[in-house]
Amino acid sequence: MVTAVITGASSGLGKEYINAIISQYPSVDAFWLVARRKELLREIAEEHRDKTIAAISLDLSKEESLDLFDQLLKENSPEIKVLVNNAGYGKCDDFFSSNRRSQTGMVDLNCRALTALTRLCLPYMLDDSLILNISSIAAFAPTPRMSVYSASKAFVLAFSKALHDELRPRGIKVLAVCPGPMDTEFWRVANVPEGKSRLIDKLPRVSPKEVAEGSLRAAKRGKMVYTRSFFYKLYRLLAKLLPHGFIMEFTEI
Repeated sequence: MVTAVITGASSGLGKEYINAIISQYPSVDAFWLVARRKELLREIAEEHRDKTIAAISLDLSKEESLDLFDQLLKENSPEIKVLVNNAGYGKCDDFFSSNRRSQTGMVDLNCRALTALTRLCLPYMLDDSLILNISSIAAFAPTPRMSVYSASKAFVLAFSKALHDELRPRGIKVLAVCPGPMDTEFWRVANVPEGKSRLIDKLPRVSPKEVAEGSLRAAKRGKMVYTRSFFYKLYRLLAKLLPHGFIMEFTEI
């Protein structure tokens, strides 16, 4: 079966990728949806009864979950057309007073798990397949009070760019997706509720649906990086041109 693998698939951007792939890749008839909340995955499966959907409940920050996923691949040998590495989270804290596990957990999930999932899935990927790694506009310059998160997303951006070139001869296209703020569960988990950050409250939101649809089209065209909206494309350019010390004066959350 031609398969799409989506991590962090239970809500938000991950959930939107399901509909985007169904619309743009009708040949995909099976979905492996990976997230911790199995009840939400089952609800999604009920919404798409015409597709074969595997609801895979795993905590990808744990090594044993990666081993289980590896075993599932070996047992089923899926033909993977699209891999979306969306699982991840951020925390807004002063690093000095932050919780150690929440900070290192970001590295485990945002970087290590993404790297592992990509390597595990590659042997099963078809020619002319796609890998979409979800990074962030936070990858363009360091973000004070989200220091580990922005560093982890900078890793995703650099990793994706290198793979874009490395996997091209195999016919596998790799895209780093760098969205701006979206109205998802991200901010609640990050401990930045509405009204708590003047910067975040003022920034324009991007639509998860539009990000999923637009990034999938960009990946098919062979783009290396995708950023939604002129405002954040301008920020991406400024982060290349201006000293990061200057940029950070305006980006502290």
